[in-house]
Amino acid sequence: MPAMIAARGPPAPALPPHRRSTNYGYYNPMDGGGSMLSKPINVIISAYSDSQVLQNTVTNGGLINYFQSFGFSTECLGQSDDSVQTANLGDGSGYLNQTAVIRWDYGDANFGTCQESVEGGNHFRYWIQNGPSADSGAIFMATSYEMPIAEQHNIIVNGYDLGRDWLVGNATFQSTILPTANMTNTSTYSGQTSFNSFTYSTTVTYVSGLLQNTSNGINHYQTVAVNGQNAIDGLVAVLTVKMVQQASSSSSAAEWTHRPKGLSWTLLAMACVILVSLL
Repeated sequence: MPAMIAARGPPAPALPPHRRSTNYGYYNPMDGGGSMLSKPINVIISAYSDSQVLQNTVTNGGLINYFQSFGFSTECLGQSDDSVQTANLGDGSGYLNQTAVIRWDYGDANFGTCQESVEGGNHFRYWIQNGPSADSGAIFMATSYEMPIAEQHNIIVNGYDLGRDWLVGNATFQSTILPTANMTNTSTYSGQTSFNSFTYSTTVTYVSGLLQNTSNGINHYQTVAVNGQNAIDGLVAVLTVKMVQQASSSSSAAEWTHRPKGLSWTLLAMACVILVSLL
């Protein structure tokens, strides 16, 4: 009598490239000799987000279009930030310069970041974890709220935690300001934003263990810490982003359904360019 052969189901589907071997949608940088303390890194866009969103592009609903869907955009008229920061995400690439700086656009995705460069506001630098030893594809973001350029863009009191939470509130389209003082590793938020006929659903979970509740190693910790508390609370907001609606081939007009149209800041943009050239 021939031996019984156990029935086998269909092979398990291969994980997408940005999800291989990671249980959390990112690799812990400390496991590979890296650090979350680049100013600090307090937001991660998980590799379990849709792969289309993780592409570092403006087109096709990519990462920059996602940022624009909740009120952030690229540098004023393409100007580069001279204050380059580096981060080691533990992915085998060592310390790398930021991929880009993204700023609050004050309701105008084209010129609003020129206003942020002058008046201050929420902004972040980001890096992509895609090195040879830990290629998750996750986006690591150092988020903070900065003062006007006249005050050397120093960080406001509690500006790291507030910058993180204000970004999360916008990315999940919350109707009230998030309670920063009461955040824990069980806090979660979700909501939708749209831009350029692409709609995104963002789910956010706050996690502990990647950062410490500390002032050690934190930039501007002397002025950021509030009422004797540490400069950061040690929580990292992990965003998982899904695309729920894509632009049709006939769609061309850019719009954000959750914010008013901004004024044109052309004159301010020109002033920013002149100012940057003089620095």
